[in-house]
Amino acid sequence: MRHGKKFNHLGRKSAHRKAMLSNMANSLIEHKRITTTVAKAKALRVFVEPILTKSKTDSTHSRRVVFGYLQSKEVVTELFRDIAPKIADRPGGYTRIIRTGNRLGDNAEMCMIELVDFNELMLDGKSEKKATTRRSRRGGSGAAKAATPASNVTEDKAEEVKAETVETTEEVVGETAAAETKAEEVVEETPTAEATSADESPEGDDKTDESEDEKKD
Repeated sequence: MRHGKKFNHLGRKSAHRKAMLSNMANSLIEHKRITTTVAKAKALRVFVEPILTKSKTDSTHSRRVVFGYLQSKEVVTELFRDIAPKIADRPGGYTRIIRTGNRLGDNAEMCMIELVDFNELMLDGKSEKKATTRRSRRGGSGAAKAATPASNVTEDKAEEVKAETVETTEEVVGETAAAETKAEEVVEETPTAEATSADESPEGDDKTDESEDEKKD
């Protein structure tokens, strides 16, 4: 009979239950994430979190106490070498339980229990989250003041681009006008050359006529 006992016996005697929780704690420390039932995960969380807290103080006494629960030298070494530095600043709550649905065979409620500081996807999402600004009707808010320098910079850039475009258009217009004036000068020069050639030809004819008359005489 339970008689008001608060922990879950998990259908096992005390020796079997302690050995099972010790093995599950070893697997969680080694792989950082395991899949089990929700009842076992809740019992494992109560079992493993005091061990993780004990690993924050790296001393011979702490290592012996932790080894008494885990019974594995390799897992104890990994706990104090790799996990303890990451959880040093966290005041408890080292594990997370994520429910994954029910098992097909007996419809048991399944979950995934993991170490919080070793889930890289969630840590990346927190680091990439942008700071949101709140809009308010009050004038002179901090967000508006922070936004004004950026708007000034964009306006200055737009003015510089406009000035550059105006200068380029003026240069193009000037070049086209110079080309048109050159073309007009060429057109004006061609009739004068033709007129000079026409004026020179009759004088040459008169000279030939005079030379023929002298020969006849």
